[in-house]
Amino acid sequence: MTLRVGGLTPLSTTDWPGMLAAVVFCQGCPWRCGYCHNPGLIPARGESEIPWAEVMAFLQRRRGLLDGVVFSGGEPTLQPALPDAMREVRALGFKIGLHTGGMIPQKLAAVLPLVDWVGFDVKAPLAGYARITGDAGSGERAGAGLQLLLDARVDHEIRTTIHPALLDDADVAALAGELAARGVKRYVLQAFRSQGCGDEVLRRTATRARPLSALGADLAGLFDDLSVRA
Repeated sequence: MTLRVGGLTPLSTTDWPGMLAAVVFCQGCPWRCGYCHNPGLIPARGESEIPWAEVMAFLQRRRGLLDGVVFSGGEPTLQPALPDAMREVRALGFKIGLHTGGMIPQKLAAVLPLVDWVGFDVKAPLAGYARITGDAGSGERAGAGLQLLLDARVDHEIRTTIHPALLDDADVAALAGELAARGVKRYVLQAFRSQGCGDEVLRRTATRARPLSALGADLAGLFDDLSVRA
C-alpha cells in the first residue's frame, strides 16, 4: 500500500510559514466544501496521480535544499499509507508538516507524533459545519480533532477560509470565541481565493463589504497572534 499523490509542489514558502517546503497533495477527501480550490483532489483516485517512488526520488535530490515536506490534500489522514510515508520522508532528514481538517480524529492521533507542524482548517462554528462540508456530524468530528491537536502541543496554526456568502462577520466572531475558549493562541483568517474553485456562484459573490483586515482587528484581542491573509 502506497500513498496516492494527486500533485506535488517542488517549493513553497507559504504552505508552512517560515519554512522552505515541498508540498505533497494527497488524493481523496470526504467533504464537499464549495470553496475548495483543489476539487480534483476530492475523488479517492485522481486522473494523473504521481507514483510515490517518483516523489521519494525527487525528495532524495532535494536533501539539504528544503527544510521540510508538507502533506496536504485532499485530506491526508484519509489514507492508511500516510504514517509510513511520513516516516520515509523523515528518514531523509526533512521536517514534516501536515494540512488537515481533523475529520478523522483517531487517524489524526496516529500521525501527530510524526509531525513537526500542523495547519488545521476550521471551517465554521462547529454547530454549522455541515453547511460548509455537506457532511452531517462533521463539526463534532472536527472539534474532536482540534482538541487532539491542542492537547498534543505540536506546533500549529488554526485557520479559517472566509467567503462572505458562507460566513458572515457574526459567524466568524462566534467561531473566534469558540476557538479562544478552547485555548487557541494562533489564528489566521484567510480570504477565499477564486483560483481553482469550481463553484461559479461563489466565484461571483466573493467581494466583501468590509475589509477582512477590519474583522481581524475586531478579533485580535482574543488571541496571542491573529493574522489575516488576504
